[in-house]
Amino acid sequence: MKSRARQVNYVKDGMGRKYALTISHEQSVELAPCTGCTGLDRPDAPMEMNPGDEDDVDDVATKLIMGDPSHNQDILRDLLNVMRLVDDAHVQTLLGMIRSDCSLEEMKHFVDKTLKDVQDAGRDGETVQRLQDMRMRVRIESGEPAFRPQVMDIHYLCDGAPYKVPAKPWTKVTDDDALVSHLISVYFTWDYPFYAFVDLRVFVQHMQDGNTNSDLCSPFLVNAMLANACHYSQYSEAYAIPGDVKTKGSDFLAEAERHMHSYQLERGRNVRLASLQATLLLYERYSMSGDDDLGYTMLHRAIEMAESLGIINGPDLDLDKMQMSEEMRSSIKRTAWGLFQVDTVVHTNFRKPSKIHHVCVQRIDRDESKPSELWVPYPTGRPPRPSFLSQYFDEACRLSFIARDVSHHLYEDPKPDATQHERKKEYYDKLQAWEAELPEFFDPASKPPAHILLLRMRYHALMISLSRDGFGVHTFFSEEEGKTQTTVPPSSQLPPRLHDKATEQSLASARAIAALVRLHREEYGIGRTHPFTTYAIMVALFTMLDHASFDILDRDFLSLTSAFSVIACRSQVGRNLFHIFRQSVRAHDQEARVLESDEAPEEIKELFGRYPRSQKPDKWDEYEDGLDKLGEGEGRDAASVDGVRMRNYAASGVRDMLRKYESLSLGHDRT
Repeated sequence: MKSRARQVNYVKDGMGRKYALTISHEQSVELAPCTGCTGLDRPDAPMEMNPGDEDDVDDVATKLIMGDPSHNQDILRDLLNVMRLVDDAHVQTLLGMIRSDCSLEEMKHFVDKTLKDVQDAGRDGETVQRLQDMRMRVRIESGEPAFRPQVMDIHYLCDGAPYKVPAKPWTKVTDDDALVSHLISVYFTWDYPFYAFVDLRVFVQHMQDGNTNSDLCSPFLVNAMLANACHYSQYSEAYAIPGDVKTKGSDFLAEAERHMHSYQLERGRNVRLASLQATLLLYERYSMSGDDDLGYTMLHRAIEMAESLGIINGPDLDLDKMQMSEEMRSSIKRTAWGLFQVDTVVHTNFRKPSKIHHVCVQRIDRDESKPSELWVPYPTGRPPRPSFLSQYFDEACRLSFIARDVSHHLYEDPKPDATQHERKKEYYDKLQAWEAELPEFFDPASKPPAHILLLRMRYHALMISLSRDGFGVHTFFSEEEGKTQTTVPPSSQLPPRLHDKATEQSLASARAIAALVRLHREEYGIGRTHPFTTYAIMVALFTMLDHASFDILDRDFLSLTSAFSVIACRSQVGRNLFHIFRQSVRAHDQEARVLESDEAPEEIKELFGRYPRSQKPDKWDEYEDGLDKLGEGEGRDAASVDGVRMRNYAASGVRDMLRKYESLSLGHDRT
């Protein structure tokens, strides 16, 4: 192994700060390799195995990983899976390092070296992407601050945050302008476009101005936004405890909650718009972390605040006749219509009638976004593309009108009558017309921004809901049903032809969601996708699971499962949902087909159990932590639901799964 001399040059970032950029030069001095790094520069060197040892690589790995509690079991197992994608020699080298009790720092160098070798060899993108993900995870585990290391690399210098904002006077958690700019930028890239209930330009300008008395930017709003933004960041500063997803953004959340108490005195017309926006952000945050029933609590509070301002569920308002700035007019419109979208998405998703029946202000100009305005998929380094944000917002509002009406029809206990089929057919036709009228630049083939892909997922999730009549609440629309039925029979009593029609329609939409998720993953990765993607994936997966001819080796099912496994690890709610999903798949007793398949990727085999469940530890066992709240919420013993331990709980279908999803994320709706 050769030693390296380091030449340190100093460079400045876009904000004028100076950092060290290390350039290494090989020297001719030969050094003996450390025990843990034996074979590091020679990945073809096999690990010496004891004669007569009949354990396979996986058995050895499990014994090594489980034998020493100091090892991070998750990261070592995942690293082993990635090395399988490289070659067997790297697997053997890794096992040798684990045997010799190597440090995380040595592990980091091993991953860096492997990544360089793979890139130099021109290997496929999946292997490179997974190695890059593992490099980030190892850095976090080793305590290295991945956000801004003391020794800068060239990628960080070229990866400037698109929105530059100050930390002070907005937050006491950090005084690091670069960190805050990074977090605000990832929020406006990945979270904001889906609902867009803040005027981006106005918010950024007011935050840059530093006026904490602004009605359009407040410490409450900023800290709530930063708490949400941490969900999309892989940097160690996003965690209160590095690597612990439950602590992502918790410091910013605690400060937002302190500010929230001081703003609770705002009543009626005295409610600040920034406080309403911050409350919506807390709804999103609590829904991701699954804190008690605070998801619904914050959403209902936001609706009440908007009603007190007179912007929803009241008479129309002509903002042009009111004495206010253009910034305020624009912000009010975005907040009112953004809240309308939140309301229709949440209540339709979880089988409840929407609470907002009317928005009292006009929508923003559909053509406000110009073709020259770009959406930058920060910080992926992928090329920017036209944002079409105002066009997206307008189409999302149009879809929300249909979703509102569907939610009232399906979930407001309608009186069964002979016109049921006509109304359902009307909604079905409206949905199809909405999709047919979308602009050409919304076509997935044009690889549009992520929020447009999400909008199409939302459409297909709504189609599944309507096709399956609220996931089993009512029957499928059909002209024949209207001619022969005057009451609405249970779904199980539908004539076979009508049942098949509903099933195939929902399955087609599930496959469309799978295609959209694949495109999202190919273009932007899937790790930073909006939380709605989890809902869409869950609905699609359980639609496939519920199908009579379910095949665990179905390409769409496996690709959705793979994407779900990546998304799930980002939040406690995601981990809980993945645990229930995995148990639900196991209940179909098709795992052996996956393990025996030559086509199934190794990561999928690992997901569904490479070993007999009773003999080997399962790295996903800890994903059950927190599931006891389901038992408590239903008034049963915390360890069981209907006599079945939650660690073995398998959802009976999509409707059952959504009940669990709702309880874990939003909590119980007590209105």
